[in-house]
Amino acid sequence: MIVRRKTRQVTIGDAKHGFVRIGGDAPVSVQTMTAGYTHDINATVAEIHKLAAAGADMVRVAVPEKKDTAALKEILPQVSVPIVADVHFHFQRALEAIDAGIHKIRLNPGNISDHAQVKDVIQACKAKKIPIRIGVNEGSIVERKDKQRRLKELGGVFSDNKHGHFLAIMVAKLEEYLEIFHEENFHDIVISAKSIDPLLVVDAYKVISERFDYPLHLGVTHAGPKETGTIRSVVPLGHLLCSGVGDTIRISYANDPIYEVQDGLEMLYVLGLRQRIGAELIACPTCGRIQVDLFKLVQDVRKQLASEIKLPIKVAVMGCVVNGPGECEGADIAIFAGDRRGIIYVQGERVANVPEEEILEALLKECREFQAKVQRGEAKLGEKKVDVIPPDPIGDLGSGWEKIQKEKGRSLPVVK
Repeated sequence: MIVRRKTRQVTIGDAKHGFVRIGGDAPVSVQTMTAGYTHDINATVAEIHKLAAAGADMVRVAVPEKKDTAALKEILPQVSVPIVADVHFHFQRALEAIDAGIHKIRLNPGNISDHAQVKDVIQACKAKKIPIRIGVNEGSIVERKDKQRRLKELGGVFSDNKHGHFLAIMVAKLEEYLEIFHEENFHDIVISAKSIDPLLVVDAYKVISERFDYPLHLGVTHAGPKETGTIRSVVPLGHLLCSGVGDTIRISYANDPIYEVQDGLEMLYVLGLRQRIGAELIACPTCGRIQVDLFKLVQDVRKQLASEIKLPIKVAVMGCVVNGPGECEGADIAIFAGDRRGIIYVQGERVANVPEEEILEALLKECREFQAKVQRGEAKLGEKKVDVIPPDPIGDLGSGWEKIQKEKGRSLPVVK
């Protein structure tokens, strides 16, 4: 059981788009960011719909130009989740986004440092009760304009105490920025401190969580393609979440952002920080005992379950009978594959033995029927009726003694 750090709570959204609470006793939320140009209204609306359908609690959009904030007035009425405006260099974009009805603002202290401009944004958000995320990134905290200061900071960055120096800069930037918010008596704040370095991410959030009681937005910046970015993101974020640190997350990939949502949710599901929506699929790994096209079967099952099953049914797809019975313990629906066949179990009871070409549809049929029974109150998730009795690998799933002996060129044993 993960004991989460106590933080303030902020609320974003409205009656039309729904309300999402961050911090306090609220579940950890998942967010992502659109990949297209915000001023492309139809494409942005379509992308937001797709991300919301995948489970995103909120979606962030970039507003680098006035045409992007102008588009918000047409985008917001067409979507159903809270929208966050990502503001970097021009505080005026924040004011325009607020006027358009945005639900949250992200400001970067490294790019908007003029106190008067920041105060204008704060007062505009305060008037409409819009939270602000203060997002400190490794890539933007080092001085860019003052060359002497930049050389001094980079000297620290590339010294042996790299993390210590970066942490000092991050905390200093945050404290300096927060002073402006405190002067304006504004506390609807979320904090983030991202880096490409997973270990720095862990260190930064641990230090910040000890110094501030604001909710934290976790993330690893420019983590790379999904193939490598998954590990780079999930390792530090999972570590922090297990430590009770983190109130909302974004996994960042150089890929379709729908994967950010899917992987973020799955991480929260397996940590028990969110109640699973849809089926949970487990499957055995690669080995030399597999006698069906298991990898294609698993992918086909995954796609069908995602589109048809809404309850958190646990489904196990096992390629043989060696580890299957133990590894599928607790599964509502399980299949053990053998020599071009598969035997299906529902909560421990054997219900079917089908050839390989019928496995997918037979398994899905049992999943649909089981879901219907649960919805009618005739079955309960996770309720095992009987212990799984493994099928005979030589009989039910195997090729049979006769075939084995024939292939070996031996005569059949005499049974007495």
